[in-house]
Amino acid sequence: MEKVRFVGLDVHKESITIAVAEDDGSAPENLATVPSDTAALVKRLKKLGVGSKLKCCYEAGPTGFALQRALSAAGIECVVVAPSLVPQKAGDRVKTDRRDAVKLARFLRSGDLTEVHVPDAATEAMRDLERCREDAKRVERAARHQLSKFLLRHGRIYEGKTSWTGTHLDWIRRQAFEHEAHNRVLVDYVQAVETASSRVERLTKDIVELVETWSLRPLVHALQALRGVQIVTAVILAAELGDFARFASAPSLMAYVGLVPSEHSSGESQKRGRITRAGNGHVRKILVESAWSYRHRPAMSRAIRKRHEGVAPAVKAIAWKAQNRLHRRYQKLLGRGKNKQQTVTALARELAGFVWSIAKQPQLLAN
Repeated sequence: MEKVRFVGLDVHKESITIAVAEDDGSAPENLATVPSDTAALVKRLKKLGVGSKLKCCYEAGPTGFALQRALSAAGIECVVVAPSLVPQKAGDRVKTDRRDAVKLARFLRSGDLTEVHVPDAATEAMRDLERCREDAKRVERAARHQLSKFLLRHGRIYEGKTSWTGTHLDWIRRQAFEHEAHNRVLVDYVQAVETASSRVERLTKDIVELVETWSLRPLVHALQALRGVQIVTAVILAAELGDFARFASAPSLMAYVGLVPSEHSSGESQKRGRITRAGNGHVRKILVESAWSYRHRPAMSRAIRKRHEGVAPAVKAIAWKAQNRLHRRYQKLLGRGKNKQQTVTALARELAGFVWSIAKQPQLLAN
């Protein structure tokens, strides 16, 4: 039988610590700490793999997936593992790079590590773009908050129904203060809001433009058949989740995004708590935001009908079923005394199931 060596890599910006566990069950050993040079690491690992098969792993983190792709291209098997799911020994208070590498090698050999999905380079690029837009939205929200609180401190309260529209911004620009310092503060805050909004708008246009050349374009268009899922939301779902084939069932996707209830049961006692909040929090947030749309009665608005153009009939049927089921669920849960946030979270869990169902369709777009 071919000998297998399990290699744990503790990867940092400037160094990589290597530990090796043999398949004979002997204790893992530190091999070396080398500079963070991919070419040199590949050369060293190939020497280590002479006469045996290598299986390598390192923890997901700020160094990304470039090392995994480089090792795979060199013919070295490498996986990226979830740091939060690496087993921890109770009472262990000593943490070093060498210990971390040994621990990874040991648990890789025992099969106790949870592998992280590595997206292809194009999907990762689209994911970085939509996350960049999310960062821009966060900056925009902060700028708007600072401006609105400045006006509130000085008794300037907008009487209109909707904030941050063109009418609202015109009202803000017309405000005048007795002291020139306040006028200059207002100008600066308004400029900050306009700059942030322009950045969000530019990144949104970039997403709309580049999705047309993306391999997951059919999935993005199909997901928009769902109510509450427009192009940015669809791109986020596709880019963050990637290959839906890794989810064997809808409940596995629900668990992945942390929308299933936590549970602490023992013997005759059964106790379920709030959602686990495990996995991809970005997708969970987007699903909850989209789920609010299902509080409204099922309807085919002009916008939804437009998004249905070019989508396969089976996908349209799933989207219409989602509207009916989730609205009934919303009314039923409210009738049982659940608050709106709990109800919408439950809807988001089921919406994840409909997303999975659409993604698993053999044909997403009409011929």
